[in-house]
Amino acid sequence: MAARPAAKGVPIALHETVPWRGFTSEDPPDYAEILRCTHCGMCLNQCPTFRVLGWEPDSPRGRIYLMRAVAEGRLEINPDFREHMEVCLACRACQTACPASVAFGRLVEAARWQVRQTLPMSLGERIARWVVFAGLLARPALLRLLTWGLWAYHTTGLRRLARRSGILGRLPAPLRTMEGMLPERIPFRTMPTGRVYPAVGERRGRVALLAGCVMRTLLAPIQEATIRVLTRQGFEVVVPAGQGCCGALHAHAGEREMARALARRNLAVFMREEVDAILVNAAGCGVAMKEYGEWLGRDPRWAAAARAFSTRVRDVTEFLDAAGLRPLPRRLAGKAVYQDPCHLAHGQGVRAQPRRLLQAVGLTVIDLPDGDVCCGSAGIYNVTHPEIAAALLAEKVQAVQRLAPQRVVTANAGCLLQLAMGLRQAGLALPVQHVVEVLDEAGA
Repeated sequence: MAARPAAKGVPIALHETVPWRGFTSEDPPDYAEILRCTHCGMCLNQCPTFRVLGWEPDSPRGRIYLMRAVAEGRLEINPDFREHMEVCLACRACQTACPASVAFGRLVEAARWQVRQTLPMSLGERIARWVVFAGLLARPALLRLLTWGLWAYHTTGLRRLARRSGILGRLPAPLRTMEGMLPERIPFRTMPTGRVYPAVGERRGRVALLAGCVMRTLLAPIQEATIRVLTRQGFEVVVPAGQGCCGALHAHAGEREMARALARRNLAVFMREEVDAILVNAAGCGVAMKEYGEWLGRDPRWAAAARAFSTRVRDVTEFLDAAGLRPLPRRLAGKAVYQDPCHLAHGQGVRAQPRRLLQAVGLTVIDLPDGDVCCGSAGIYNVTHPEIAAALLAEKVQAVQRLAPQRVVTANAGCLLQLAMGLRQAGLALPVQHVVEVLDEAGA
């Protein structure tokens, strides 16, 4: 078969085959990046799905081999290819382990985008994707209405009745997981945008804060704690009006065009603000925002702004650690287990900073064995693949039981909800907190 002509910006394989033969010409996985994999296997034990399934195609090395086979025309994108790409948690632990620093996260997101373009979807899947990605996540008003409904479900006693009756056990596993992940307290008041919060005492700077999706609704108390900590630390905080979802979940699910549209929306809003940094307190959102420069790198209108934006994004723990905490009004005591969010540790290289902040308030920080292995949340992975997610969560819960801490701390919304669900189901009455909630408790 004659080779296709190379598309603009797509590299030619080193052995003179066209790298996107089985992919479309629009944003295929980077063939040069695929070729950088040396097949050494260092990633295998770090891959959660390989540890659970023990199947080579469900390891980073295996997935890269499948991508290469499609790129070289030896394999078509088919349902099996799709399943091997989608069963990946996109946790990026393989990137930390890889001696060649292969950017696997970008490869698997591009592969899912290719699947989205190539394979047909059932009517049910199309509806579900529209509801989640074009509806709830893209429209804060809809997510706010859903939160009010969940607040009513909790405050009227329906949740307690449903859990005691056993009716939840009859639901499909994804719905049981979604119900089980609901926080113990569901706020009625969601986080407002278009507000500026003045610094307390001598002003040290001005920052902008991403409101987010789940963070501004179900987990609005964490946003409130974040603002209190930042203002007490001397930073004026602006929460710009008009911002929306960061697009991380869309990119993970292969909805690349939606992700880019959301990125452009946020760029237009945040780049109007004169701030020292753009802060985020959800690790998956942080990775996405730090990669806006890559998402929009070929967009002549937005490329420069996206690169400038990404250089200003900081996780809130990263920012506070670099700024240094003011003297604390009180110190906390006890042992705290810290769970590394995948997209903070592997995606952003932020590991020591949250631990230093927890130690600064007086806590003894204990690391979980394999603490940087995914807990199974991974965006909506625990809903789409509940069995694998449950197996990963069980390992975390057992490790926490053995260590017997006074609290569990993390720095990402999904991890927090996942761990709280697992501990509650195991009968462990342990608080699960975000780092900023601990800092707020200490009056930081």
